[in-house]
Amino acid sequence: MRNLLILAALATTLTACGGKKGLSGQGPDELAIMRAAPLVVPPDFALAPPRPGAPRAIGVDSQAAAMEALFGPGVKPPPRSNAEQQLLDRAGAGNSDPAIRSKAGDPKTDTVNKGAFLQEVLAAPVGARDPAVADVKVPG
Repeated sequence: MRNLLILAALATTLTACGGKKGLSGQGPDELAIMRAAPLVVPPDFALAPPRPGAPRAIGVDSQAAAMEALFGPGVKPPPRSNAEQQLLDRAGAGNSDPAIRSKAGDPKTDTVNKGAFLQEVLAAPVGARDPAVADVKVPG
């Protein structure tokens, strides 16, 4: 009787593994690359571009907001130590260029060349499933 129960349990276990998705060897399709739709501002927003030098409209300190989210309202972040303040001063954290966004697309702006492979991947058509798209010929 005990052997019959063990045999029935083993048979049930093996049949549970025999489903179509269980051991079929089919994994996700790594070539099915989908791009997200671009972000679009709805037309009913009356947004105005920021004025250079004007204070931020939101005016929320991200560190203070994070502290309040973690520990409740009214919690303030600790003051910076002398070493932290010296590090920020040497890095030029307080000397940001207010016109940096207008200079970002300038051809004289230094950029990093990511190589031909990344350029080919970004230039691939949306929804491409052909593995030949990923075959990049690098000169040299």
